[in-house]
This record gives sequence, C-alpha cells and structure tokens, in this order.
Amino acid sequence: MAQNVFDTLKERGYLAQVTHEQEVRELLGKPGAVFYIGFDPTADSLHVGHFVQMMVMAHMQQAGHKPIALLGGGTGMIGDPSGRSDLRQVLTVDSIKHNVDRFKEQMKILIDFSTDKAIMVDNADWLLDLNYIEFIRDIGSQFSVNRMLTAECYKQRLEKGLTFLEFNYMLLQAYDFLMLFRKHNCQLQLGGDDQWSNILAGVDLVRRKDQGSSFGMTFKLLTTSAGTKMGKTAGGAVWLDPNKTTPFDFYQYWRNIDDADVINCMKLLTFMPMEEIAEYARLEDAAINDAKKKLAWEVTAIVHGRETADGVKKQAEDLFERGGRSDDMPSTSISADVLDQGPSLLDIMLEAKLIPSKGEGRRLIQQGGVYLNDEQINDFARVVVKSDFANNEAIIRKGKKVYHRLTLD
Repeated sequence: MAQNVFDTLKERGYLAQVTHEQEVRELLGKPGAVFYIGFDPTADSLHVGHFVQMMVMAHMQQAGHKPIALLGGGTGMIGDPSGRSDLRQVLTVDSIKHNVDRFKEQMKILIDFSTDKAIMVDNADWLLDLNYIEFIRDIGSQFSVNRMLTAECYKQRLEKGLTFLEFNYMLLQAYDFLMLFRKHNCQLQLGGDDQWSNILAGVDLVRRKDQGSSFGMTFKLLTTSAGTKMGKTAGGAVWLDPNKTTPFDFYQYWRNIDDADVINCMKLLTFMPMEEIAEYARLEDAAINDAKKKLAWEVTAIVHGRETADGVKKQAEDLFERGGRSDDMPSTSISADVLDQGPSLLDIMLEAKLIPSKGEGRRLIQQGGVYLNDEQINDFARVVVKSDFANNEAIIRKGKKVYHRLTLD
C-alpha cells in the first residue's frame, strides 16, 4: 500500500505546522483532495524558495491530489507584509501580468496541468472588482483587530509603521481561501511557515462563513543549518529562469553549499528515495563532495533538464578537477587584427563581461585574483600577445572558480 503523502512530507522534513493533524492526514489518505498554494508575482521568475513549495505540490499531485496554483495578480498589487520590515513596492498591472505569465511556464517544470490534474487561477479575477463596502461588511466583520495585531506578520511591522493597505492583506488572503472553497471545493491551504497567521485566518473564515471543513498546513522555509535563508548569493537570488541564473551557476550553487545542509536539501529538493539519501548521509570528510555533486545534478536536472545537468556537471568537473579547461566554458574570440593593436588584459576582460569596470579589474589584480594561463597577473597594463595563445586559445581565470577561454581567429 502506498504511503500517505502526509507521512511522506513529514518524513522528508517539509512539515512545520498543521491545523487539524488527524483530519488532514485522513483527508490526504485517499486521492482527490483539492489544495492550494499562493504565489505573489513580485518578480518575473520563481526562485529556489518557491521551488520547495513546487516540490510539495508535486508530491501531493503524485499521490492523487489536485493542486491549485493561486497567482496573486490581485494581492500582488498590495504586497504581503509577512517577513518584511519595510513596505513592499507596489507593482503595476502590466508588470504583474508579465510575471504571472512567466510563473505559469516555470510551474510546468514540476506540475502536470493537463486534463484538469491541476489548475492555475489568478485572484485578480475576484479581487479587482470587489465592492469595498460589501466586502468590509461581509468579510471584515469576521475579523478581530485585536487578534490580527498579535499575528507575527504584523507585530514586526508595527514598530516602523503598518499601513492600512497592508493590514487588508490578511483579509484578502483569507477571502481567497473562501472563494477557492466555493468555486473548487478546495479544503486545504498550504504555504511557507511565515504564512501561518494568514492561513489560520483563511481556515477560520471558511468555517465561519460556510461552515466548511477547511484546514491549513505550513512547511519549513529553505534555510541553512545556521538558520539563515538559502537561495541568496552575492549577486542576488538563485532564480529558476536560466536567463537570470545560468544553469552552470545554478549547479554550482548546490555544489558549493555547506556540508551540513546537503542531506536536508536532498530530502526537500529532489525525489531521491530516502534509503539512497541515508547512504549519502553516511559519507564523511572529502567523500561528502560526492553527495554535493549528486544533489547539484538532481536539482539542476529537475529545473533545467537532464541533458543540461549533464553538460554543466561535465563543465564543472573539467574546470575544477581537470586543470581548468573545458569545451563548455564561456569563450570570447579575438581577431588577429585586434591582437596586433596590443589590447590590455583589462580591456579584454571588460569586453568579455568578466569585470564591470577597469577599476574593478585593477582591484582584482591588486588582490592577486587574475590569472592568464595559470600565471598570476600583477601588472595593470599587461598586454595580451600572440605568444599567450597555445593552439589558438588562452585561459583567463578570475578568482578560484571563474574561467573564460580566449580564442584567436
């Protein structure tokens, strides 16, 4: 007999809080439960924090349940104050529509939307045309301000000033649940643990207004063993869009995470069997690198496809384990005419977008972080000449991990 997906989610470490554990477990014990997760379209790509939510949806769908991906075209015009100490930027209708369209494509990585197995809805469909007086009379009357002010998402904003715009957010998210319950018989709202207060409000509203069986469940946010949010780099978020985070950089992010985080990420971000993960958990010291490679390949294969994952894995191994040369590394070609003019290495690095400015290039050289064919460069005015090329190629290295091939036309 197949394992109850509730137990699967618990075993893999997703679950944080649940409103009615026994009832939820019974609901998920047989196929056909309808559940939803909300995504506010504040950017034009999903990131790895959203990826955890998509994995939960995929586990649930594989167990025979029906996901609703609720895109916040309406709530996105206000912004969720949860986890924020500042006011979110309010987006335009056009930018929200563009972001919603991008999300739809990325969700298909993991969720099967064919033949009504899952649906996408946009809360703009019912929020943008609301009559405010009717809404406040009908929905606002169900909420206690005293109770709302005890919610974590509002407490931390009170010190800096909570706008009434944001204060409405909990009502709108709760109303979403009520609408999905009425339209699609949706009984379960899922979300990250920072959404607990909003989810409780929705569960309560469905029970008060329609006496419906409604439940909420949150899962852990993607954090390191030290408790900080994962998915951030010096360059910003780790995005699912290959144009915002290249598949190579995506692979390298997971390849380079801390040893202590590898097993948790395998549980949350891959479909690897728990028995196989347990084998990797036994590895120690340098052998943990094998677990990191496995994790990086598995996550990259889900997001970008197996062929791309194979390619970036080979590229990384060529660069970092086989002397820094790879057929797949980024390249810039230089004509013999340009080379005859005596271009500086800084000029070429700027052209190849390896540095944002010559000033940054000089700083890197000063810190000993620029190499040409494994020779450390100390001269700001170093000129690239024909003798630097062997078999019509030369390799620039920036820091320890950024390699770039120059080819001579």
